[in-house]
Amino acid sequence: MAETREHVVIVGGSSGMGLALAGRLLTSGVVVTIVGRSSERLSQAREKLGKVSSLQTATADATREDQVEQLFRSVGNLHHIVSTAADVGGVYVPLPDMDLSIARRVVDSKVIAPLLLAKHGAPRLAPGGSITFTSGIAAYRPAPNGSVVAAINGAIESLVYALAIELAPVRVNAVSPGWVDTPIWDSVAGEGKKAALEAMAKRLPVGRIGQADDIAHAIESIIRNGFISGTVVHVDGGQRLV
Repeated sequence: MAETREHVVIVGGSSGMGLALAGRLLTSGVVVTIVGRSSERLSQAREKLGKVSSLQTATADATREDQVEQLFRSVGNLHHIVSTAADVGGVYVPLPDMDLSIARRVVDSKVIAPLLLAKHGAPRLAPGGSITFTSGIAAYRPAPNGSVVAAINGAIESLVYALAIELAPVRVNAVSPGWVDTPIWDSVAGEGKKAALEAMAKRLPVGRIGQADDIAHAIESIIRNGFISGTVVHVDGGQRLV
């Protein structure tokens, strides 16, 4: 019987860190399914990744349980689940100006969605499988107007610790990026993006801002190391120290 090829589902794989991870995995012969809410953005991602036969796409909103259930029914058995998805637009505001509906949307995208992915995805994982989520530097270096993002990043890391115990032997981990030059910064900083990133680069011990592939490399390493579980891997250029 032919050996089943390794299959990785990447939620948020149509852009940024998820797209970079998809590219790395495809070059090593892995079957990759990238998942996103926008069919248009998924089509654009397919173009960027070269329309290789081992690339699949699936449209789903990971905050909707019915859509997450359908996603895992459609993709079948797999080896690893990764989520880099985040919807934080409009949430960096002073607390008195906070729109609770926006805050709840952000919590859904980075806390409820991972819960649903674990609930419905873990039973589909092959032995030795893993789930990797994305937290972030805001849990350790919160910025003014960033209370919601700080809270959700702390929550996802605590969730990882709990799921690593509950879902064992499935491995559950998180990567915590620092400031990374991805499209999410367009919504966070707008026209101030370039200046903000340049200023942070001067502060960091490594002397530069992170790139999507830096985070993708770290996630790939976690996937490959069968002795990492219940861990948060910091990929922040030393930002927690300055």
